[in-house]
Amino acid sequence: MALPQSIRNAGEPWTRKELARLKEFAADNIPPSVISLRLGRPVDSVLTKAGQLGIRLSPLDKPPYGLLT
Repeated sequence: MALPQSIRNAGEPWTRKELARLKEFAADNIPPSVISLRLGRPVDSVLTKAGQLGIRLSPLDKPPYGLLT
């Protein structure tokens, strides 16, 4: 049975391309939940890897993409 698209890479080593995309997404203020979907990794995995690399992700309780409420 195939894994859901949202976690297709769960448990796999991170590639250089994925790490570069993670940095780009963070710079674009994309929320961790969206990054998770785009990279096919669980949100916890995205948050952990970002923390290990010192990448600051947008707060979970703020609107994404610089939108104002």
